[in-house]
Amino acid sequence: MIELLLPSHVRSFDSFEDVPFSSLYPEEAALVRNSVEHRRREFATARYCAHRALAALGVPPAPLLATPRGTPLWPASVRGSITHATGYRAAVVADASRVAAVGIDAELDRPLPDGVLESIALPPERAQVRRHTALHPGINWGKVLFSAKECFYKAWFPQTSRELEFEDAHIRIDPLAGTFSARLLPPALVSAEPELSAVSGRWTVHDGVIVTAIVLDAPPSERDPRAHGPGRLRAPARSLS
Repeated sequence: MIELLLPSHVRSFDSFEDVPFSSLYPEEAALVRNSVEHRRREFATARYCAHRALAALGVPPAPLLATPRGTPLWPASVRGSITHATGYRAAVVADASRVAAVGIDAELDRPLPDGVLESIALPPERAQVRRHTALHPGINWGKVLFSAKECFYKAWFPQTSRELEFEDAHIRIDPLAGTFSARLLPPALVSAEPELSAVSGRWTVHDGVIVTAIVLDAPPSERDPRAHGPGRLRAPARSLS
């Protein structure tokens, strides 16, 4: 499913079923040895997806460790992102010579709990959710908005090491094209990270899961000479499902 949202030079793997905990490298298993069973299962399967995606990219097999806050420590030559929701895990990777940043997020296609939309959405975003709900019922637009914000953060933080609050980015969702845009609002952050201040991504809903993805191509001057096309956040079109 995640591959529908990605350009051809990005590799991915996703799974709707968990793999055994024993599939982890010992160094990886140590990261969640004391975690609850649910966390151990999602971690093992997400790492399995990451290893499959890395293999498709031609990266030699090796443990994929994490920072103290849990962010995956990708090889220096790789940009990547992992996500997991109940019953779904996915990983996306790309060559760092072609991609500057990537972020993915998955959420169950269920309504946000009461009060959450008000805490994560700006007033124009809440109006957008109401409008999309009236015109395109059947999709949990509040959850799509939440996933897009999480996706933007996952693309943002590994490149900047700067925290973002939900109100720091304005999300605009196109309900028919399956796209969204994220615009950074705090002037200090815009000045510090202009390349990430206005980006776009894609979303889909399938098999009870909402998935969002952002891929920021590296600037032409930083790319492998074999790469083509402008550096920007993009992914191929998808149909509303």
